[in-house]
Amino acid sequence: MSEVLITGSSRGIGKACAIYLAKNGFNIVLHCSKNIERLNPIKKEILKLGVNARTLSFDVSNRVECEKILLDDIEKNGVYYGIILNAGIAKDNPFPSMENFEWDDVINVNLNSFYNVLKPLIMPLIQKREGRIIVMSSISGQTGNRGQVNYSASKAGLIGAAKALSREVAKRNITVNCIAPGVIESDMTEELPSEIVKSIPMKRMGKTYEVASLANYLLSKEASYITGQVIGVNGGLYIWKKEL
Repeated sequence: MSEVLITGSSRGIGKACAIYLAKNGFNIVLHCSKNIERLNPIKKEILKLGVNARTLSFDVSNRVECEKILLDDIEKNGVYYGIILNAGIAKDNPFPSMENFEWDDVINVNLNSFYNVLKPLIMPLIQKREGRIIVMSSISGQTGNRGQVNYSASKAGLIGAAKALSREVAKRNITVNCIAPGVIESDMTEELPSEIVKSIPMKRMGKTYEVASLANYLLSKEASYITGQVIGVNGGLYIWKKEL
């Protein structure tokens, strides 16, 4: 069975992807930045589905740590078939009030992690001549959003990076695609004002499994000719105005 690494899989979309993919026969490598024990309940749930699961803990913004732990893991267990770059944070603030750390932290975790996680893994994938890379961007990276200059910049940067990488590795049967969720029910959206939901054409938030199901398809053999794409899961929402 194929193995998929999912960064930031302790909760929200990452957790939903882990469980959904496990139900569809993928072995799962779970990840969190710290407190690896919190992954144990998800690991147990996955193991009950009859597939394998293991856990990793590293800071995606720490380049040295990423390289060491990821290379050690694939040396012991083999190269991953799929990688879902899902780990991310938000530190919202109007740009005139934005602190240096709010900019740096969001860029380091959301955007620099693309390089930190994929750089140690890309040559093993190329040598394997097969792989699926999925990058979680956001509607904020497509449209921009008030109070999220840092977050929007990081998510837009991921789109550019994924599109460029997709061109470099396509001939090795490696696909690179972005998923751009809109407003999805999670701990990051639980305090959003009701006016935002009213602005969504479908008049509801998305479910995490609706993002996970798209990830499952992009990992499948049937999606082998889809690369360099940004696919929205947003209920028809194309302009997200978040009031602070």
